[in-house]
Amino acid sequence: MTLYCGIDLHSNNHVVVVIDEEDRRIVEKRVPNSLERTLSLLAPFRQELCGIAVESTFNWYWLVDGLMDQGYRLHLVNTSAVKQYEGLKHTEDRYDAFHLAHLLRLGILPTGYIYPKERRAVRDLMRRRAGLVRMAARQLISVQSQIWRDTGVRVGSNEIRRADFKIPLAEPLSHLPAAAALRVYHALQREIEALEAAAREATTLDPRFEVLTTIKGVGPILALTIMLETGDIGRFAQVGDYASYCRLVKSEKLSNGKRKGEGNRKCGNKYLSWAYSEAAHFAVRWEPAAKRFYERKQAKTNGIVAIRALAHKLARAAYYMLREQKPFEVSRLFAH
Repeated sequence: MTLYCGIDLHSNNHVVVVIDEEDRRIVEKRVPNSLERTLSLLAPFRQELCGIAVESTFNWYWLVDGLMDQGYRLHLVNTSAVKQYEGLKHTEDRYDAFHLAHLLRLGILPTGYIYPKERRAVRDLMRRRAGLVRMAARQLISVQSQIWRDTGVRVGSNEIRRADFKIPLAEPLSHLPAAAALRVYHALQREIEALEAAAREATTLDPRFEVLTTIKGVGPILALTIMLETGDIGRFAQVGDYASYCRLVKSEKLSNGKRKGEGNRKCGNKYLSWAYSEAAHFAVRWEPAAKRFYERKQAKTNGIVAIRALAHKLARAAYYMLREQKPFEVSRLFAH
C-alpha cells in the first residue's frame, strides 16, 4: 500500500496527516515541534510512505533536514501557489495537511526549492549582511538630512563616511541625534565587514559564477550574493522563469487586452531583486551603454522604473552567462 503524508507546520506545533491511495486518513494528529515525536509517529509507515509534503512560512529547516537525514522523500510546498477550494465554508489545520497529502497523491503539488544544507548558513549570513546594509544606509541618510535641514548645505555621503568627519551643527540638541546616528552607522559598518570576512572564509566564489564579475560594477560581494541566492541555474528552465524569480517582471492580470488586477508581486527572491538593482546602479556609473539605456528609459518614465528595467536586462544577461559560461558582452545586451 502506498501512503502520502502532509504536514502543516506552525511556530510551536504541526499537524501530520497520512492518507492512502483512496484518500482515507490513516493518521491525523497534532504534535509539538519535536523531531523525535514526528519520527516516532511516522515510523510505522516508513516503508509505505512515498513522500512527505511540508508547508511552512519560515521555520522548516529542522524538520525537513531531520526527515531527509532519516531517508524520507521531502517536498517543500510553495505556499504562494497552493490553494484550497475557495468555496469551502470551514477549514482548519487538519484539512490543510490533508489537502497537501491529497495534492501529493495526485502529482500536482506546487513545490519550492530545498536549498542545499551545506550552503544555507552562509546564504543566511549574507542575508543578514544585506539587512545591516539597509540599516546603515538609513543612519547615513538621517545624518545627511539633519545637516541639510539645519544648515541648508548638502554634505555628500562619501564625506560623512570618513572616520574624521565632524558634524557641522553647533546647536547641542541638533548635534546629539546626528552624532548618535553616525556612531550607529560606524558600528553597523564594523559588523558588516565582519560578516563579509566570515562569508569569504566560509565559501569561495564558484568558478561558474566568476563570469558575473565581468559585468562592470559587480564585485565579489554582489557576485557571491547572486551565487548563493540563485543556486543551481539549471533549475530555471527559461530565462523568463529566472527573471520572475528575481521579481523583475510585471505582476499583472490581463484579459482581452485590459488590465484586471495584479498577481503576487512578492512571489520570488527579494535578495536577488536587491542584488540586480544594486548592479544596475553601478552599471549606470561604469558602463556607458547601460547609462544610455537608463537615460532613455528615464526620459519616458522615471528613475525607479528605469533602474528596474536595467536590472531586468542584467538578470537576463546573467542567466545566459551562467548557463553558457560566457563573460558579459555589452554588445549583446544593448544591441537595440
